[in-house]
Amino acid sequence: MKMAAGTLYTYPENWRAFKAQIAAQYSGARLKVASNSPAFTFGQTNRTLAFLNNFPLGKVPAYQGDDGFCLFESNAIAHYLSNEALRGATPQAAAQVLQWVSFADSEIIPPASAWVFPTLGIMQFNKQATEQAKEDVKRTLAVLNHHLNTRTFLVGERISLADISVACSILWLYKQVLEPSFRQPYPNVTRWFVTCVNQPQFKTVLGDVKLCEKMAQFDSKKFAEMQPKKETPPKKEKAGKEAAKPQEKKKKEEKKPAEEEEMDDCDAVLASEPKTKDPFAHLAKSTFVMDEFKRKYSNEDTLKVAIPHFWEHLDTEGYSIWYCEYKFAKELAEPFKSCNLISGMFQRLDKLRKNAFGSVLLFGTNNNSTISGVWVFRGQELVFPLSPDWQIDYESYDWRKLDPSSEECKTMVKEYFAWEGDFKHVGKAFNQGKVFK
Repeated sequence: MKMAAGTLYTYPENWRAFKAQIAAQYSGARLKVASNSPAFTFGQTNRTLAFLNNFPLGKVPAYQGDDGFCLFESNAIAHYLSNEALRGATPQAAAQVLQWVSFADSEIIPPASAWVFPTLGIMQFNKQATEQAKEDVKRTLAVLNHHLNTRTFLVGERISLADISVACSILWLYKQVLEPSFRQPYPNVTRWFVTCVNQPQFKTVLGDVKLCEKMAQFDSKKFAEMQPKKETPPKKEKAGKEAAKPQEKKKKEEKKPAEEEEMDDCDAVLASEPKTKDPFAHLAKSTFVMDEFKRKYSNEDTLKVAIPHFWEHLDTEGYSIWYCEYKFAKELAEPFKSCNLISGMFQRLDKLRKNAFGSVLLFGTNNNSTISGVWVFRGQELVFPLSPDWQIDYESYDWRKLDPSSEECKTMVKEYFAWEGDFKHVGKAFNQGKVFK
């Protein structure tokens, strides 16, 4: 079997990328690592149209083979770059490898992030979350320690992708917080970890790994230094979900803890993105509180509460309403693919959420459908040109500004926000929808 050959895009010291790099060392895959300018600059290269065409989420690590084959998600990349011995030579061994790879993601990463990230200055310290994380880490280490009591490696008698994934996931714990007294009850884990990181294939990627001597603590000064500087507010002038189905929107929305939100994308928090100016900084303060409307929309009746609240509080000078229609309806096939197209656009507009709300609907059936929606944006101009981050998808739609005082606008807002009505301008039956909020 021909060995894989390609380029891994990442930023320096990305532990997720280490998995693929170490796997390539074992398998003999020819892997080039692009982690520094000019080959790759995190926060810039991964926002370009060329990069997003291959890797739609813009996340790293990302792999592109010399043959054009592309992969995102670190576990998939590491698996692809592995050989049979790393993946598991029998169905049973392969399943066990997958078991430990999943264990690393679900049992190690969340508590490790909650505990370690504050010590690196990339997350605010929360005592309760940290103490809970310590207990979860103890439980995880106990499981590993018991498993390794009679084993040198996690699966079989040699290094596998299971060892590579778990070792990389636990790396920052050993470097930052697992001081000798804390790790003392888990000698089998430490023995296994030291054995792994001292293998030549590991050392080529990780260098010398020094185990923590003293548990790192939260550094408030470091945390403050890493926070984006606030823009000076403009001088005040004139005062002037994927969504659930309609019946589900009435249910109370549960807010994720701040610590969990910050852990959702471990790749981004470990790299320093260039600080960008607020695209809306030039606008005067608006009286319309977008978040308040979104709470009404998520938690209360759409027709009886949310829409009346919207019209009662809308600042028509500070916000504008737009209708959009997908240009390439003839290319739409199965509904699930069309919905993925909408979801992809929403994901790439994530940083616009504070200043926008949109309801985008799919009409029709297989191979006979259309996509259209109603959006509310901060300001009076179409927002997408304000930031290169928002320009990936919008040109695939025709955009028309609506007059908030017109009956057409009021009808469209009612129908698109509530997902019910005649939709006379569409000519096809409502199929399903998604809400950007």
